[in-house]
Amino acid sequence: MAKSGFFGWLQRTFWKKPLLDYDEEIASPDGRVVVRVNLRLGKLFYSVKKDGKVVLRESNLGLNLKGEEPLGQGLTIVRVNNKTVDDQWENLVGEARIIVNNYTESALYLSEASGNKRLFTVRFRVFNDGVAFRYEIPPQPKFQRLIIADELTEFNADTNGSAWRIPAFQPDRYEYNYERWPVYSLTSPVHTPLTIETPLGHFIAVHEAALYNYGSMTLQMNANNRLQSLITPLSDGMRAYVDLPFNTPWRVVMIADSAIELTVNRIVLNLNDPPKQDFSWVKPLKFMGIWWAMFVGEWTWAQGDRHGATTEHAIQYIDACKRLGIGGLLVEGWNNGWDGDWLQNGASTDFLKPVADFDLAKVAQHAHEHGVELVGHHETVGFVDNYERQLEEAYKYYTKNGIHYIKPGYAGSMMVIQGRKEFHHSQAGVLHYQKAVELAAKYQIMLDVHEPIKGTGTERTWPNLLTREGARGQEYEGGALSPSHACIIPFTRLLAGGMDYTSGIFDITNVAKRLATTLARQLAYYVTIYSGMQMAADRPRFYEEVHPDAYEFIRTVPINWEKTVPLLGRIGDYYVVARQDRASADWYIGGVTNEEAHRVRLNLDFLEDGEYLAEIYRDADTAHYRDNPLGMTIETRKVLKSDYLDIWMAPGGGFAVKLQKV
Repeated sequence: MAKSGFFGWLQRTFWKKPLLDYDEEIASPDGRVVVRVNLRLGKLFYSVKKDGKVVLRESNLGLNLKGEEPLGQGLTIVRVNNKTVDDQWENLVGEARIIVNNYTESALYLSEASGNKRLFTVRFRVFNDGVAFRYEIPPQPKFQRLIIADELTEFNADTNGSAWRIPAFQPDRYEYNYERWPVYSLTSPVHTPLTIETPLGHFIAVHEAALYNYGSMTLQMNANNRLQSLITPLSDGMRAYVDLPFNTPWRVVMIADSAIELTVNRIVLNLNDPPKQDFSWVKPLKFMGIWWAMFVGEWTWAQGDRHGATTEHAIQYIDACKRLGIGGLLVEGWNNGWDGDWLQNGASTDFLKPVADFDLAKVAQHAHEHGVELVGHHETVGFVDNYERQLEEAYKYYTKNGIHYIKPGYAGSMMVIQGRKEFHHSQAGVLHYQKAVELAAKYQIMLDVHEPIKGTGTERTWPNLLTREGARGQEYEGGALSPSHACIIPFTRLLAGGMDYTSGIFDITNVAKRLATTLARQLAYYVTIYSGMQMAADRPRFYEEVHPDAYEFIRTVPINWEKTVPLLGRIGDYYVVARQDRASADWYIGGVTNEEAHRVRLNLDFLEDGEYLAEIYRDADTAHYRDNPLGMTIETRKVLKSDYLDIWMAPGGGFAVKLQKV
């Protein structure tokens, strides 16, 4: 049995014979998080503690292979390599410019004691705020390809904990309301990140990183009453077909002492590779869209008297972008495929042919002359076969017209890939999404993917993937969203990366799409919900004519951040965060609450020395998301880092603060 300390190092470094039994502890750089790895009776297990308290009890590791014995039994350890990494890297676009990457690594090289004596490695990385591991399979003497039937990976969390979950394998993909369930009740598959509050007071989130060429991981209670990875199947029931060598995605357990601490966990980004090419051309973008007018029935996606995507409307919106200081314009409904039941048209949608009343070249020229970026739109409805036949030519078509931002959509309940219906988050879907990202990089195109594969930090390697949807956004307003939703996603969905929430709706009381939010809350979203492409989603007249004072915050709020400081939060109740502009010394604070009013007292000790002018956009004293959603008060005052702000949030409300260095 291998030991810790000098003897353990000596034994692990110089042993000649495989070990049949093994026991090792891998501690984080600060010593607080400890992973214990055991090889017992030929099977490999791990467990996790923080500060001596159990986070995960003993959990199984391994893979089921098609036509083979499971990979994970009858094992011996051939050798172990350990190292410690302490560095940092600069994030091109994101919530923080400098990301610290500090971990202890232990790679366990394993072999079967008999039979085919297959080889594989389990590599652990233990951070101060979590644990990650993956399976690495080299070429084998007798085969070079594997069919993975399932994973045996377990996350043995206390079943009495509380989990915030959304169901997996459903028609609307990730677009469901989060619900709080006991861990023991997760008997049907749920998506990750899965955030859990443990009975011992820890907050953990189980997720994955660097998802390539593999099915997305979901979680479900198994027969042993443990959470087990359930990889999204292909249409034939298999999880993945892989050529060797092959590494699975990292399995990640983020660990925090409080829910608010969890929101700045950067493990998922750190587990991805740096960019392998020049991405200096990538720029975050604030944009408007010919979009919300369709949702409220003013215009239509389909051609006709009320068609939204006309040359005339696009030119009007470009002029408005120029006046309002908005950098881009999204146009939806510009191409053939939107007439009739557009959800059924995906097999014949043409991404190279504008409709009769939309002159793309003319609109693109007008945008160029006014310094406004056009955001192209590709709605595939999940018909990937049709899209991939046109994909490269469609990218060339846009770049020829000076368009370098695209919002692709995959609104169908399934994808059609090679004639088969596949889950969006299957291996087939993952491969398509990655193909689109890499081809977009070739043509210097940046993406805002709707109905996406979930974020797993791949935007570190491919920064042109600026944002994605992947949860319920404001298109679900009008009864399908409650105020608590925006108080849950910072602790769940946003752990997977930025989200295009389509913020900035000022026409709150429209009966066609009445919002469960106050006006001040709409401003808060630009700080509380990070996105590398931020939409000012309403129509220009509501910014220029109806609420110009409120719009001033949208005009000035940045997209790219120097650093992020979480201030206050309780999952489902409220969330407050501060972020510093990457291009100045200014800070911004955003806060949201649920259906209950909430007062917060905010220390400003994150500021630098000196005086700041605080512009405060808050709910009026009589505001309420149902009865008085437009009630908002704007105040200014000078503050120092030794001061505090006392701000009341109305039911369904929020606030936004700009702190400008004097």
